[in-house]
Amino acid sequence: MSSAPAYLDIDRADAVLVLEDGRSFRGQAYGATGQTVGEAVFSTGMTGYQETLTDPSYHRQVVVMTAPHIGNTGANAEDEESRRIWVAGYVVRDPALRPSSWRSQRSLEDDLRDQGVVGISGVDTRALTRHLRERGAMRAGIFSGERAELPPAELAAVVQRAPRMSGAALAAEVTTAEPYVVPAVGDRRFTVAAVDLGIKSMTPTLMAQHGIEVHVLPATASFEDIRAVGGSGPDGVFFSNGPGDPATADQEVAVLRQVLDARIPFFGICFGNQLLGRALGFGTYKLKYGHRGINQPVMDRRTGKVEVTAHNHGFAVDAPLGAEVRAPSDAAAEPTDYGRVRVSHVCLNDDVVEGLECLDLPAYSVQYHPEAAAGPHDAAYLFDRFITLMTDSTEGDRA
Repeated sequence: MSSAPAYLDIDRADAVLVLEDGRSFRGQAYGATGQTVGEAVFSTGMTGYQETLTDPSYHRQVVVMTAPHIGNTGANAEDEESRRIWVAGYVVRDPALRPSSWRSQRSLEDDLRDQGVVGISGVDTRALTRHLRERGAMRAGIFSGERAELPPAELAAVVQRAPRMSGAALAAEVTTAEPYVVPAVGDRRFTVAAVDLGIKSMTPTLMAQHGIEVHVLPATASFEDIRAVGGSGPDGVFFSNGPGDPATADQEVAVLRQVLDARIPFFGICFGNQLLGRALGFGTYKLKYGHRGINQPVMDRRTGKVEVTAHNHGFAVDAPLGAEVRAPSDAAAEPTDYGRVRVSHVCLNDDVVEGLECLDLPAYSVQYHPEAAAGPHDAAYLFDRFITLMTDSTEGDRA
């Protein structure tokens, strides 16, 4: 009998995943060996794992992949959404023994190991996901190698000392250090100031393909910084996705209120949607276990169409789902009448607000990711809607 192929001969160190409520799952090390802590969340995507890992919105989270086989297509330089992997830890059931794709340049585990990301494999991810759905997202730690042999009570204590996601201000930790410009593809139609709260590279790329010159600004950008874009000011303002608790983003909300006061067309996604909600006077709250993955059903209430969408958020806007309402006054800011607002999109799984539309202002937002690399692409029309908003605003100024 011939010997087994070399790639089957993998000697992995022992590892254990410990949740803050004391439940633990044993497995083998995957990626770097050591210790990590973060908020345990699950992602339902069957593909696009490289985009998930490099999405800054996953900063300080231990991501559990519900699909059993991860790493089949390897990793490459084209699918990265930012300059590095952001997840705090990675949990898979069956890692690919070797990648199989013509686009693969290296294995997924190579990336995890090279960037020091501690992971665990061989875990019953279905049982773990059911536990998180029942108990809610919670802190978790992955311990591998010698750390995996420490007493369970000692490991649980490490997890329980980790910071919670509620109250975490993280945009400043993932944003760009310096402004940069993504030029329009072909003729420049519009100029947009994009505030980077954890932006994915595909977002300005898709805007550029629509003829938009995108000026990406740090999360600390002031309204004056925004007004200086392009010399004469931007045609529109975009707030990106990002990690952390929107209740901590007072400075960003204050800047957004100035954008609304100036009637500059605004488009926000994910974290940007939550900040629009706050700017309009609505509250935000933490979801029990959040929405993550690339197969979340959302209804566009304007058209009645259902979109399959990409999500990554653990917080949501607390706004009424009924008829249009007046934007409530924000007691923490100067009272401003922003007119009528309605919930434009809703999640069909749990009726969570997935979009806001201002009816008396040129502003709208969605809670999901219309850039959606590696898919789906049902929500790509939202970039066209931004074009329409800026076109109408420009023509109105000329009139």
